Amino acid sequence: MSSKHKYLNDWAAYFDETGKVTRFAFRFFREAVKPPYEFRELLKQCYVIGYQSLFLVGLTGFIMGLVFDLQSRPTMIEFGAESFMPGMIGISIVREIGPVITALICAGKIGSSIGAELGSMKVTEQIDAMEVSGTNPFKYLVVTRIMAATLMLPILTIAADGIGLFGSYLIESYKGDVTFKLYINKVINILSFGDMVPSIIKTFFFGFAIGLIGCYKGYNSEKGTAGVGAAANVAVVIASLLVFVLDLIAVLISDIFYEL
Repeated sequence: MSSKHKYLNDWAAYFDETGKVTRFAFRFFREAVKPPYEFRELLKQCYVIGYQSLFLVGLTGFIMGLVFDLQSRPTMIEFGAESFMPGMIGISIVREIGPVITALICAGKIGSSIGAELGSMKVTEQIDAMEVSGTNPFKYLVVTRIMAATLMLPILTIAADGIGLFGSYLIESYKGDVTFKLYINKVINILSFGDMVPSIIKTFFFGFAIGLIGCYKGYNSEKGTAGVGAAANVAVVIASLLVFVLDLIAVLISDIFYEL
């Protein structure tokens, strides 16, 4: 096969996969609004996706605040702008670093977990058994996980932002003798409604993308243990890539509104 034909086949496979994911997403919206609703399973997945990810997200946010402050502080001191440290850290974490880093952590943890779990159920024919027993496996397995990821990611992001700012405060308190009240006042004064709301809104889309890709890859995984591993691995890669793409779109839209 020539390189040209291989190139065309790769693009055809890409568009075919994109179409399948799109149909999978439309099926999610159709099943999500149609009763019966799996509230108990949704709450369980919120616990698994949200609460059980809180420690990892919080630790990452704390280290993020420490490192970002330590790395930025010498440059700010060199330009005589040490007093602007809390405001700069606050804007950076709330606007961009907090949502994106949290989404990437969740893409690795949640995306791989969902992909491996549903892939294992597919391989062991548990999904087929649910269909035979009269249960709607798509609604029970897919809808609940995507909704849980969509709802929990904003909460995890807010937690990561707060813990990250606390980590930054510890450095400012130790090196700059800044009180907690002064630090919080500087952060609050610099942040505006337009900083916080768009950064939280885009995390809903991050969570939806992570849940969607994880469920799609797991629900349609190939037979065998190799298929389960591939589903988990590809889910993480594609979900992480989608986070960056969605973040770029969100930033472009935000800039348009700022200019109006």
